[in-house]
Amino acid sequence: MEQVEEMKGRVKALIVRQLKLEIEPGSIQDDAPLFGDDPSGLGLDSIDALELVLGIEKEFGIKVQDEEVGVKAFASVNALCEFVESKAA
Repeated sequence: MEQVEEMKGRVKALIVRQLKLEIEPGSIQDDAPLFGDDPSGLGLDSIDALELVLGIEKEFGIKVQDEEVGVKAFASVNALCEFVESKAA
């Protein structure tokens, strides 16, 4: 369980660092949508998506190849963690 929390922390820190957001990583909710107009989410856009893909590939040494997979994988912090873990396995 500790590894899951550590992964979420790394992903949140990466999001904040990569997108130069002026928020605390801990303030990002695990299941909040990263993209779109949901008030509980971050409201990221397609440019942010590209930055995130680059950051994820660099940080975790994995490739995000399929756009469709990317859309699902980047839905939330939880989804992103599951994606990274499945690619790293």
